[in-house]
Amino acid sequence: MSDELWDRLEPLLPQRERRFRYPGRKPLPDREVLCGILYVLHTGIQWEYLPKDLGFGSGMTCWRRLRDWNEAGVWQRLHEVLLAELNAASRLDWSRCVVDSSHVRALTGGSTRARRRSTGAGPARNTT
Repeated sequence: MSDELWDRLEPLLPQRERRFRYPGRKPLPDREVLCGILYVLHTGIQWEYLPKDLGFGSGMTCWRRLRDWNEAGVWQRLHEVLLAELNAASRLDWSRCVVDSSHVRALTGGSTRARRRSTGAGPARNTT
């Protein structure tokens, strides 16, 4: 991962505080874990098969950190930051933008209910 991308991402990551009493094992640095996450997503291997000798920690560590970051909204904020930077640099072509219903909620439930039309050519014949 490049230093430039890490400098953009690091402020978006939530800060974890260690317990004063019984702090446990020191957690792996976020950058190493993120490299492990990217390795798994890029290669398509299963989390438990992430090689520990690469220095990314275990697959379970990477998976848990990915889950925690997802719940904290890190990826949504990163997406918004990158879109804002690209928009400020006039690098986005909004005429090619697509609004997908999986990302935009229909708060009022859509328009009035209409009768659903069949997609078939006609009713099927009875075979009995």
